[in-house]
Amino acid sequence: MSKQLIQICINERTLTVASGTLLRELQQLQCPDADLLIVNGYPCPVDQILADQDRIVMIRRGVAPEPQELEALMMARHTPGVHTKVKGARVGIAGAGGLGSAIAIALARTGIGFIKIADFDVVEPSNLNRQQYFIDQIGLPKVHALRANLQRINPLVTVDVYHGKITAQNMKDLFADVDILVEAFDAADQKAMLANTFLPTFPEKYLVAASGMAGYEPGNSIRTQKINEHFYLCGDNLTSAGPGCGLMAPRVGIAAHHQANAVLRLILGEDPATEG
Repeated sequence: MSKQLIQICINERTLTVASGTLLRELQQLQCPDADLLIVNGYPCPVDQILADQDRIVMIRRGVAPEPQELEALMMARHTPGVHTKVKGARVGIAGAGGLGSAIAIALARTGIGFIKIADFDVVEPSNLNRQQYFIDQIGLPKVHALRANLQRINPLVTVDVYHGKITAQNMKDLFADVDILVEAFDAADQKAMLANTFLPTFPEKYLVAASGMAGYEPGNSIRTQKINEHFYLCGDNLTSAGPGCGLMAPRVGIAAHHQANAVLRLILGEDPATEG
């Protein structure tokens, strides 16, 4: 009499096995080098009989999955339709400071296929209060340090960087190959220059900018506003850095993630400023 068959999912691949199969038996057949077994979201230090529809992840600590396996794991979290659109997106980020570095990390974790980052600055000790760098990266160009961090997070993302100033003269060449540009500058005059140059130059593309995220005012005062069909603004549009009101990680991070979420909604055909 043949054994009943059950279906399980291992590292996001569907597999049919015999009822009564043990977890360790499956590990020896599928991933003999794995030293961490996760069943239905929980580490499983002991052997157990597998049940129908169990979801199993087998990994080796400290070893990156193969690209195909990593993509399957990400696709399972996003659903295939969403993942395909995200993977095909091309996003530019103007500035790699508190906003830009956090936006880049959020987009890399989301699986954006191509990210271009431009900034002229280097990592300084004072940046570490809110920017997504490490102490051993002090002195490095921000774009080079950020690219290294993004590649550690998601090696499937193509990261193109430009170490230099963004000007009205070079903007067309810098961002001609992106669909959406994220403004992440500190200075108001630079923000204005970018908006006044980018939008007329690329009327079919989207710009997601930021204004007002200093200090420790309530996080709920930061919001995403629609300025026109291709221009969105994130922040409280009021609070600027000054004495007693510095740029701090929590509120800068809220604004940055508003911008990253606006980018994601645009990629998926949704209006970033519409609720519900």
